[in-house]
Amino acid sequence: MKNDLKRNRAWIEINLKHLEHNIHEIQRIIPKNTKIMAVVKANAYGHGLTKIAKKLNQIGIQDFAVATLEEAITLRKHDIAGNILILGYTDLSNIHKLLDYDLIQTILDYDYAQKINQMDLKEKLKVHVKINTGMNRIGENYQDIDHLIEIYQMKNLQILGTYSHMSASDSKSKEDISFTYKQIDYFFQTIHKLKTLGLDPGKIHIQASYGILNYPNLSCDYVRPGIIMYGVYSNTDDKTNIQLHLKPVLSLKAKISSVRKIQKGESVSYNRTFVAKQKMKIASVSIGYADGYPRNLSNQITKVLVHKKYAKIIGRICMDQLVLDVSNIDHIAAGDIVTLIGEKSMIRAEKIAYDSNTITNELLSRLGNRLPIISKR
Repeated sequence: MKNDLKRNRAWIEINLKHLEHNIHEIQRIIPKNTKIMAVVKANAYGHGLTKIAKKLNQIGIQDFAVATLEEAITLRKHDIAGNILILGYTDLSNIHKLLDYDLIQTILDYDYAQKINQMDLKEKLKVHVKINTGMNRIGENYQDIDHLIEIYQMKNLQILGTYSHMSASDSKSKEDISFTYKQIDYFFQTIHKLKTLGLDPGKIHIQASYGILNYPNLSCDYVRPGIIMYGVYSNTDDKTNIQLHLKPVLSLKAKISSVRKIQKGESVSYNRTFVAKQKMKIASVSIGYADGYPRNLSNQITKVLVHKKYAKIIGRICMDQLVLDVSNIDHIAAGDIVTLIGEKSMIRAEKIAYDSNTITNELLSRLGNRLPIISKR
């Protein structure tokens, strides 16, 4: 009964066996002593934070990365064991909560470290230091070795790790490859300087998903898979040095709410952007842009799957509904299930993201909170 309620109108379905498969695929190509730090920020890229993290815990993953304090606390409240690193900003007024929930905070820069070090804390704060090697987003600049030395000597910080982030590791252009190698060199040179000075950088990591696939032989303690852990690539045409056999974890499904026939000249949905050129059979589907399905897919080439056949979206996608041309599909009725994202080539997340002029990371992480997330039967 509970699952039937969740499948009332639209839902996300996750295949946890596929998640385990993808983890094994990643482990197959990384160095033997390198561990996976699973990136589960943004509600595990739309897949359900706690469901994904629990499964990862069950298969031996003990290190996680999130974006916010709230995400980290949610994991702890659901009994997720292991290290939880917050990759983003935590307001100084909430630093005590990091200690209360045994969390690890990223040191964003020297000023942030200084302010934490001046606080009256009951114990040292567990941290990883972010090194800015060219992304220029957060992190203390690799060139400012004096500030870095100070950070590693601060009495309130228990430094467990040091990391950086590559800004173009997915690119195959010569310029971006050259830039990425510079970032790698800057990072390891900084680690070497710290060690030479007798300072312990802790566990080191620099590879996210495309760093793993294009620069797999780096000697690090962790890799940080995000999008590939969920069985998809960021773009349809991504070429990587290593190809994994990934299985998509997520499917997006909804139910047909109404089926009707329209005549030539009749319009569909808002602003009459679609006008029938002939008699048609159409179906309304109980999902829309408020659920995270992109509105700019209206009247595009994007297809969905109904009764193992493809159907095209027609008219404007609404907040809670969209309309399909189902003229070529027999025996269709209200209550039938439509798959909007899944494993089939025409409805893979990469294809849907491409059609909506974005990447899968954004598409999946924007799927709405009102969509129940359930495990595949």
